Amino acid sequence: MNTRAWTAFGAVSLLWGMPYLLLKVGVDGGVPPGFLAWARVVLGAVTLLALVPRKAVREAFRGRLRWLAAFAVAEVVLPFPLIAVGEQHVSSSLAATLIAAAPLFVALLALRFDASERVGGRRLAGLLAGLGGVAALVGVDVSGRPDELLGAAAILCAAFCYAVGPMILKRRLADLDPRVSMAAVLLLSSALLAPAAALDPPRAMPSAPVIVAVVVLGVLCTAAAMVFYGVLVAEAGPGRALVITYVNPVVAVILGMALLGERPGIGMAVGLPLILLGSWLSTGRTKPPVTVAARDTSRPCPPVPGTP
Repeated sequence: MNTRAWTAFGAVSLLWGMPYLLLKVGVDGGVPPGFLAWARVVLGAVTLLALVPRKAVREAFRGRLRWLAAFAVAEVVLPFPLIAVGEQHVSSSLAATLIAAAPLFVALLALRFDASERVGGRRLAGLLAGLGGVAALVGVDVSGRPDELLGAAAILCAAFCYAVGPMILKRRLADLDPRVSMAAVLLLSSALLAPAAALDPPRAMPSAPVIVAVVVLGVLCTAAAMVFYGVLVAEAGPGRALVITYVNPVVAVILGMALLGERPGIGMAVGLPLILLGSWLSTGRTKPPVTVAARDTSRPCPPVPGTP
């Protein structure tokens, strides 16, 4: 990957390693999953709409509404509540681990929908090494109790959604300024999640730590992270972009141990090197990817705060 892609990769790896802790704080603090997902999305939408011209957002909807809606459903509307539901039953560390199945779902979907993302050789070895490292890092925490199995299933469904989303983004939306496309997506997601939030609001005023967690989720882990993610998918493709799911658990485990008292399995010493090895192998390429900028040299790729 190039410097721009690596910068976005690092930012998203950090920003999307944090939500598992913050979601756990939210659901354990009495905020229902649907309302929590809606609140973070609204905050993210407001943040981006304050930074991008509204005219650009309106223009993004012209001729692209169905693809923006499809991406919103796959990347936000379904997975955000599913992960929150899952974290009512499993630890934040295990949630991050199960999301690491997303790149393998991309590999399966690519067999039918995207030949450029089909993996083999070095990249396949990297994907398998990364998934094995995640499993070793956290250990097998699902004990077989029905509620834990339900939580794990919800998070795996979210992982599948995370495999579908970037494929839509790459094929239909990658030519848009990431700030504009993500502002439009979060605006749509806010409307689609509003009924769930209205039907199941918090029964009491959340505590200060819970409110802080929701604000950080919306501003940093949703608005900022999705802009960086749009850059990463455009530069590296969905398969390589989703290798962030191998780095996210490292952040999630560290935060879970430090702040929530979670104790993952003894595979830390084996898992962390495998995750780093898997990320390196999976992000390697045999030929330079064709980016949006390369396809259209007459229009430079729009700048994104924090990237070169």
